[in-house]
Amino acid sequence: MNAGIWRAPAKLNLFLHITGRRDDGYHELQTVFQLIDAADDIRLSVRSDGEVRRLSGLAGVAAEADLAVRAALLLKQASGTPLGIDIAVTKRLPMGGGLGGGSSDAATVLVAANILWGLGWSRAELARLGAGLGADVPVFVAGRTAWGEGIGERLAPVALAPCWFVVVTPACHVSTAEVFRDPELTRDAVPLKMLRFFPHGDTADVGDLMAATRNDCESLVGRRYPEVGEALRRLGALGPARLTGTGASVFLAAQSEHQARAVARRLPPHWRIMVAKGLECSPLGDG
Repeated sequence: MNAGIWRAPAKLNLFLHITGRRDDGYHELQTVFQLIDAADDIRLSVRSDGEVRRLSGLAGVAAEADLAVRAALLLKQASGTPLGIDIAVTKRLPMGGGLGGGSSDAATVLVAANILWGLGWSRAELARLGAGLGADVPVFVAGRTAWGEGIGERLAPVALAPCWFVVVTPACHVSTAEVFRDPELTRDAVPLKMLRFFPHGDTADVGDLMAATRNDCESLVGRRYPEVGEALRRLGALGPARLTGTGASVFLAAQSEHQARAVARRLPPHWRIMVAKGLECSPLGDG
């Protein structure tokens, strides 16, 4: 195989507890990364001349800043392969939405290029390499819904009951760096025990998990970005709504596609709305 199309799924942070701040400025956190079936598509083709070339991608983002291109260049350098690759990204996931689109694109390129170039790297090796591109890259490389700790790089796969989500992305870009620098951000959450929610590896209900947790960035982001605050209020009137990551996207969990679409129909038609199914495994698999 020297070409193919891969799906790069989004994620939701079902909760986000910030338990401390490290000396290097990074924050210690706990979260559950829920993969969903909303995704970008990435077409890759091997080149024999060693070039890494972007054929299409997000408008306004230079090729050298594109995480998908950076991932290919990083793996090429680390592996020493003489091969190159063409990258064409069909972008569906919003930037700055907290859905992990750029990180997922990067992870997908790492996993797929590893296959196309015949490198034989393990997922663990790819995840360590990808962590340098972004804290969310390892969860997408691993390809499983997971409990995350540290800065999000310490992962343990978890099982969640089937669930659907209504995801609203306000028309604003939230700066993660500014949110984490804000002195009003709460940084002293008491660490949770994973076994509280997943005893003996049991399957957890998404609603129960969300009811017992929170997003420590939510109130701050809702105040700083009025569009996010409005989305939280409007969606929250229809059920428990939550910010994902540092936003800007907010979501509501539903038990069925029918229920999710019924909620979506009650939201303002000019909003950017997605109805998505929760995934246990990425389209990349968890190999």
